[in-house]
Amino acid sequence: MNLIVVGASYKTTPVAMLETLAVPAADLTNTLDQLVAQPYVREAVIVSTCNRVEIYAAVSGFHGGLTDICSVLGERAGRAPAELANHLYVHHDAAAVEHAFRVATGLDSMVIGEAQILGQLRDAYHAATESDTAGRTLHELMQQALRVGKRAHAETGIDRAGQSVVTAALDIAASHFAGGLTDRPALVVGAGAMGALSVATLSRLGVGPVSVTNRGADRANRLAAAYGATAAPIADLPRLLSEADLVIAATASTEPVLTRATVEAALPGRSTPLVLLDLAVPRDVEPEVAGLPGVVVVDIDTLAAELRSGQHAADEAAVQDIVETEVEAFVGWLRGADVAPTVAALRTRADEVVAAELGRLRQRRPELTEEQRAEVAHAVHRVVRRLLHSPTVRVRQLAAEPGGDQYAALMRQLFDLEVPQTALADDVPPLGEPR
Repeated sequence: MNLIVVGASYKTTPVAMLETLAVPAADLTNTLDQLVAQPYVREAVIVSTCNRVEIYAAVSGFHGGLTDICSVLGERAGRAPAELANHLYVHHDAAAVEHAFRVATGLDSMVIGEAQILGQLRDAYHAATESDTAGRTLHELMQQALRVGKRAHAETGIDRAGQSVVTAALDIAASHFAGGLTDRPALVVGAGAMGALSVATLSRLGVGPVSVTNRGADRANRLAAAYGATAAPIADLPRLLSEADLVIAATASTEPVLTRATVEAALPGRSTPLVLLDLAVPRDVEPEVAGLPGVVVVDIDTLAAELRSGQHAADEAAVQDIVETEVEAFVGWLRGADVAPTVAALRTRADEVVAAELGRLRQRRPELTEEQRAEVAHAVHRVVRRLLHSPTVRVRQLAAEPGGDQYAALMRQLFDLEVPQTALADDVPPLGEPR
């Protein structure tokens, strides 16, 4: 079984392309089902956030699995797989494990060390579990990634570097107002996870008054009540825009919510700029809005360009050390899990040979008593177990070392063993338990 990650992020892909690949919550189950229905894909987890779309998969063949995943992504984006190639990154086996752990710790985030990705990774894992598309390999990978992420935040100062995407965007927004954001009227469009984080952050920073609008009025009402904000119907969006200096758009809409016509209607009579923070993928703000006078649009591309810095290098190095240690341990487990079906097949083959030979002995020596036959059978089984013990223990040890995947293949060739590609060893304990 091969572990593979195929993805696109703010590092490799413009927002216009990234938003075509985004998988809304409503499409998540169908897309997961579509992935595992492919010939080579056995397990799948989808991580789709405002700045990344990644497929974590266990595949029966690397090239076949890559082709299957790119086909699904291409169909989703309405583009040929070859057109996507320059925007996708691919990680395989150990590199895939390292990427997962870097994502979980926030090292791969737009804002280094941000903790929000850990919750997004957990949500992606739970969605795959509910859809029954995460098998043994991805269960172990996701659970360990979450543990590594928590360890990084507990044992290092990466939290000092980390901030949410919302906080980072607000820092940029503050530079466009004399006196900063305090007491600036703000509007949050969307009452999902990002919208809730936005309202909470605005409240903490003293921005306000804050209004919240959402297509579902109930969610907007609950969110506003929790933070002393004001909820308003989505139909009041033109009025709300005209009253706000700062707007955070974070909906799950597949079409722009803030069109040029809607924003333009809110501009007459303004004495301050209108700053729009578009934290959604696909984008909530129509691209043409950026050309309007007096309007500042900060989207994911803008954040990516402005937030990279060389600060907090020591914390990042400490987290990277944790990642490397954990990758080595997990890859050892992964290789052990890969060789286990081969070891089981060898033991089964040995039992079959012993049974066949004892059957022949019964035919050739019918005069033996049952007690004598039992003693012979016991002796033969002991000899076989002793002969197999050292090589099977050693092959497990070798398999956990770099390049260890070759030993399972070599054992299959030497003993002419047939092991199904999809086989998983039931006798391999979860990572961290005694082997």
